[in-house]
Amino acid sequence: MKNKICVAIITVAYMLAVFGGIVLANSWVNNNINMAGQLSRMMMMSDKLAFDRQVDAIMANMSPEEKLGQMMMIGIYGTELTNDAAYMLNKYHIGSIILFDRNLVSKEQIRNLTGGLQRYAKETVKEPVPLFIAIDEEGGRVVRGKNIIEPPPSQADIGRSQNLAQAELWAQKTGTNLKSLGINVNLAPVADVGTTDTRSYSNDASTVASFVKAAANGYESVGEVYALKHFPGIGRGKVDTHKDVSSVDVSKEILYETDLKPFKTIIDQQENDRFFILVSHLKYSQLDPNNSASQSRAIVTDLLRQEMGYNGIIITDDLAMGAVAKYGSSRDSGVKSVKAGVDIVMMCHDYKQAAEIYSGLLDAYKTGELTEEQINGSVRRIIRAKLLNRIEYTD
Repeated sequence: MKNKICVAIITVAYMLAVFGGIVLANSWVNNNINMAGQLSRMMMMSDKLAFDRQVDAIMANMSPEEKLGQMMMIGIYGTELTNDAAYMLNKYHIGSIILFDRNLVSKEQIRNLTGGLQRYAKETVKEPVPLFIAIDEEGGRVVRGKNIIEPPPSQADIGRSQNLAQAELWAQKTGTNLKSLGINVNLAPVADVGTTDTRSYSNDASTVASFVKAAANGYESVGEVYALKHFPGIGRGKVDTHKDVSSVDVSKEILYETDLKPFKTIIDQQENDRFFILVSHLKYSQLDPNNSASQSRAIVTDLLRQEMGYNGIIITDDLAMGAVAKYGSSRDSGVKSVKAGVDIVMMCHDYKQAAEIYSGLLDAYKTGELTEEQINGSVRRIIRAKLLNRIEYTD
């Protein structure tokens, strides 16, 4: 009997020891997992602080003139770096270029052009960060250099396939092709719902959101910056904004259920420094009865930046389009867009108008109409994006 009791006591003691060891082991593992997580977070914070210091150091050595140049995207003429284009880069410290068919002849020529632009910005202008070099390569009827760059299908065709993988695949392919030519930004995909042409994936907002997300994943997988357009959506527009303004009478509540859904999806699910949002020139009377979206603080700052939480780069559509050009000078429209909260203003086809926009911005800065805080906020976003996306001075 005594032997049985001893055996029982020994067994219980052994089980308690084993159980205790398991508990201690689990505790040790959990503690180490927690410590590893804390260490990882500390390293991420340290990296972020180092990155922020790098951005601060770059900005500390920039003049107001250089900062304002970073806030402009212009089109150039010629298939190589011309004297006029060089003058614009040097005189106005232009930070972004957009290319059109007029600039594209062959792959070798495009590489020489983009490389020449980047070298000039670095070696002659002494720009602290490389250029964004952009293009519109949406697919379908909106493509550039279609005999040089493989043109994607229209977004409508991809949407009708009901195959999200096609959207991602074409974004990967297009992003890879553009990067190989020194083009680091594609002003696509179109995130509009139900446009009357072939530029939209679908008439259904949730479907558009899914396809835009697939395209976003494709561009990000190959390191190509992309742009969602045309905020807050031009699917309801009745007039081509290249010609004149189109007014849309719809409530914010309905917009959130429809046109804004693709934009909100990407804002919430993707890293905001990886993409631009391009703002249209449509007028949304229930959001702002007086101004086109690209010049509306209610839409750019209150809605997009604050309500929807977007903290990346906001760029206008071309300010030479009739929807804005008919109702004010280039000089004034640039200032209005920046005051609304835009980071980059775009002028695609006219050097004189681009120069007027820059002069308007500089004068507004000198008079205090544009504050240093606002300019610094925009330039910080631009530099962050260029560094995070590893935009390089190509050879």
